[in-house]
Amino acid sequence: MLETRLKRSDMIGCVLCKDAPCSSACEKIDPAKVLRSIWFDNEDGAAAVFPAGNPCLYCSAPCEEKCISRHKVPIKELMYILHDEVKPSIDIRMPQDEDRLKTDICGIELENPFLLSSSVVASTYDMCARAFEAGWAGVCFKTICSLDIHEASPRFSAIKGVNGEIVGFKNIEQLSDHSVEENMEIFRRLKAKYPHKFILASIMGQNDEDWERLARLCEENGADAIELNFSCPNMMEEGLGSDIGQSPLFIERFTKAARKGTKIPILAKLTPNVMDMSPAGEAALRGGADGLAAINTIKSIIGVNPHTYVSAPAVHGKSAVGGYSGQAVKPIALRFIAELGQNEKLKGMHITGMGGIETWKDALEFILLGAGSVQVTTAVMQYGYRIIDDLKSGLNYYLADKGVNSLSEIIGLGLDSLSSTTDVLERDSIIFPKFHREKCIGCGRCVISCNDGGHQAITLDENRRPILNGAKCVGCHLCKLVCPQGAIVSSRKRIYRQK
Repeated sequence: MLETRLKRSDMIGCVLCKDAPCSSACEKIDPAKVLRSIWFDNEDGAAAVFPAGNPCLYCSAPCEEKCISRHKVPIKELMYILHDEVKPSIDIRMPQDEDRLKTDICGIELENPFLLSSSVVASTYDMCARAFEAGWAGVCFKTICSLDIHEASPRFSAIKGVNGEIVGFKNIEQLSDHSVEENMEIFRRLKAKYPHKFILASIMGQNDEDWERLARLCEENGADAIELNFSCPNMMEEGLGSDIGQSPLFIERFTKAARKGTKIPILAKLTPNVMDMSPAGEAALRGGADGLAAINTIKSIIGVNPHTYVSAPAVHGKSAVGGYSGQAVKPIALRFIAELGQNEKLKGMHITGMGGIETWKDALEFILLGAGSVQVTTAVMQYGYRIIDDLKSGLNYYLADKGVNSLSEIIGLGLDSLSSTTDVLERDSIIFPKFHREKCIGCGRCVISCNDGGHQAITLDENRRPILNGAKCVGCHLCKLVCPQGAIVSSRKRIYRQK
């Protein structure tokens, strides 16, 4: 697989419509589906199934005329790039089956590693059924409890990037507002209609007896496994959710209570609102858990209104600390997944990972650090269940391209190269940045960042092209990160310092 040639910035005006007018205007291909593949880092998968004879060659582009975005998307140009540049460079055709995506949770087979995580996206029969029909392997149903749940309004807020997409998402939502009996009926209906789909029942009890009772009921009504919610940051009462998750003693105690009520696999969902996650994971293992789920949302505050002095979301002039999710939390989630994956005491426990997953590449990172399955919420809230198409297609194509026949072959492959401290890193050599002159537009952003945040190693010549002073450069690669054109890359040659 080659370096990505298409990216979201190429289609910045696309709003990813429902029943997209561009597709209704085209009789030869589905432009909206192709655009989504580009958006979700699956351009190779899209190119692999793109028609050999470019269907856009003599087309007047009615798709672009029908585009409802204020910034008309250059659909025809993108299709040309896909056909003329990406398609000739890909190595294999799209696999005809998805067998290599199969995995399992504690011995229970999944058709692919993708589940909805416990949240509003998996909270009713209709929603779960539509997700199953779309291609999701399973759902972690919104946390079942015997509490009387009443939600606040509004209960979501977000931090957005320059193109309007959500980068970080905050919620103050709680648990399922359906009764236990209503949720059990949903399980029975789902299992009757979709016997081969995976139902992971998230539960939260108020005491030992409640944990045991809820676990037993979920098993009796069709759940394949139980997820113990030790991590919700939004509980109204103390001693629940993430309060439990910060105490290994409580985790072990309530895991044992749930284990008394069921024989099916139990996963403990752990809170990231701790310094280290291993003590919680080890406590869950002692209590009888078969696997771990991580991470839940991170306690957060998003913004403070400069006029009302209230943070978001504001509810009658008040707000509260809530749970943070989305792309912004992925690095934190990966850190905890790696910690669990490297812990020898937890070997053999299934890890289901979540936190900022939008694309198949995001999911792959979790898998490489030890997750055997992954869960998604925030991306579904933003883009819908349809993202499963590119999650499956992208990962399937990657595995086939790498010659990998089973997902199990790559679980944890990224762990050996990773250290929790920096003292293992080699520090006697430098990799200099390399400038692609044909891409450079002479903006000078690299100079500004190097001068004010680096080592004053870059200047502009009379043609506004960057010049590197190797005597000053320390190889930090800040310039590469800030370049808006992608005109700076890493040199392939490592230079060793003279001692």
